[in-house]
Amino acid sequence: MSKNITKHTVISILTSGYKINDELSALFKIYEISLPQFNVLRILRGQKGTAANLSTIQERMIHKMSNTTRLIDKLISKGYVNRFICEKNRRKIEIFITEKGLSLLKSLDHVVDEKEKDLLSNITLKEKEELTRILLKIKTETNQ
Repeated sequence: MSKNITKHTVISILTSGYKINDELSALFKIYEISLPQFNVLRILRGQKGTAANLSTIQERMIHKMSNTTRLIDKLISKGYVNRFICEKNRRKIEIFITEKGLSLLKSLDHVVDEKEKDLLSNITLKEKEELTRILLKIKTETNQ
């Protein structure tokens, strides 16, 4: 029985994760950005005006991927991010969110909050707390 419940639990987590990913991706498509691009913008906003480098962004990404440089390039082309290369050390690259990027996030904050509430509307506050506690245990176990 424990083998079946383990499989069912993993499938349920994956199915729920993909559903949330699909719903958020559809929302961001309206704004012509992807979920990973949104994630990068939120990371940069969290820097509060301090530069970030590629490794900092990659460490904090929800979707760990090797194409962070391409994501940054796309955000630069849309005017949401600036990249500066240090003149003394060409390998040092500093990445900042622009005012346009901050403005986009500000307009998305309420929309994303509402979508997240809608996605979890069938779950009580207590259940959300318990689910978060359990999922963080999985994350902790995986990272060890």
